[in-house]
Amino acid sequence: MAMNIIWIAFFLIAFVVAIIKLVAFGDTTIFKSMMDGVFDAAGTGVQISIGLIGVMSLFLGFMNIGERAGAVRFLSRIVGPFFNKLFPEVPKNHPAIGHMMMNFSANLLNLDNAATPFGLKTMQSLQELNPDKETASNAQIMFMVLHASGLTLIPISVIAQRAIMKSTDPALIFIPCMIATFAATVTGLAIVAIRQRINLFNPVVMAWIGAISLLIGLLIYYFRTHPDRIDIFSKVVSNGLILLLFISFIIGGLIRKINVYESFIDGAKQGFDVAIKIIPFLIGILVAISVLRNCGVFDYIIQGFTWFFGHLGINTDFVRALPTALMRPLSGSASRAMMIDTMKQYGPDSFPALVSGVMQGSSDTTFYIVALYFGSVGIKKTRYAVPAALLADLAGVTTAIVISYLFFHRG
Repeated sequence: MAMNIIWIAFFLIAFVVAIIKLVAFGDTTIFKSMMDGVFDAAGTGVQISIGLIGVMSLFLGFMNIGERAGAVRFLSRIVGPFFNKLFPEVPKNHPAIGHMMMNFSANLLNLDNAATPFGLKTMQSLQELNPDKETASNAQIMFMVLHASGLTLIPISVIAQRAIMKSTDPALIFIPCMIATFAATVTGLAIVAIRQRINLFNPVVMAWIGAISLLIGLLIYYFRTHPDRIDIFSKVVSNGLILLLFISFIIGGLIRKINVYESFIDGAKQGFDVAIKIIPFLIGILVAISVLRNCGVFDYIIQGFTWFFGHLGINTDFVRALPTALMRPLSGSASRAMMIDTMKQYGPDSFPALVSGVMQGSSDTTFYIVALYFGSVGIKKTRYAVPAALLADLAGVTTAIVISYLFFHRG
């Protein structure tokens, strides 16, 4: 229901704005711009899906080896006590727990290509437990919101883009990004837990959240005192862990005496099926986002924010970075383009560019994830998943602004 309302609202708002621009300002190119964007978005949806085939086939192939070798169930037993509290509807040691663990681990290391197949596999596992196949279950909503909040230890892609733009210190946004994503994740967790009546003050849950907070705190301290080692950590640890995972699955398969190659092929076949299945869902959401963007709605929103905060006497330097925040839940490539444009316009080490970089790393692409994950298993009723994820995004963006003023703003 939520996605249906949002989808219709995007088109209606875009059409009304386009009519106003045509009648009031004589903009005769507005409809052409919007339709060009629609066709581009439709093509992009297909390209994304086709581009996922190779990556998904690779990871789902190795995932199938891991499942048959018992590695996924092994992970489930390790994190089971914590996840069983957050996902009470999922049986103990269910494979979905292991899938979630691998998805969150890939997200922590900013490995988007790895996180997506693991996430899709998680959603499929949870769908097997879902009594209403067209309506998102509590477990699926909790997983989607936690994934969309995008908890990341090292925002590799943002750091790399800042390096490309000749920043004097590309990793400068590392610690603020970590803090912002943590705020988004805790907010998303709290919102869904309250809605599902999950007790977050349970000793097991508090112990795990405390341990994660401690780990993040130690990493912040370490990289704060050794900033030169961030790049080495991101390259060696993140990629090394994925390779280690593959090797572990293969060794586990050999120990269990399964046909490793055959298991890989059987799993890889699923990659093609899933990638093709999500095409309609991706085209639907990308087209809606495109018409909203190309009608100029975001320009008016930025002008409104500038006026509003200016009249409140609040420093408005951060407003120039807001296009990145507004696009982030809608389109990863569009928000990345906004971040790059901000760096080009004001300089990669300017305050707006730094805020934009932290915003880019403070959340994930919510609407894309909703369309991709729920669409892959045929979920049509997402319930409160989208509002909860957007509130988590808001917490991440708000934290990104506040922490950027503390770390970067001068004057």
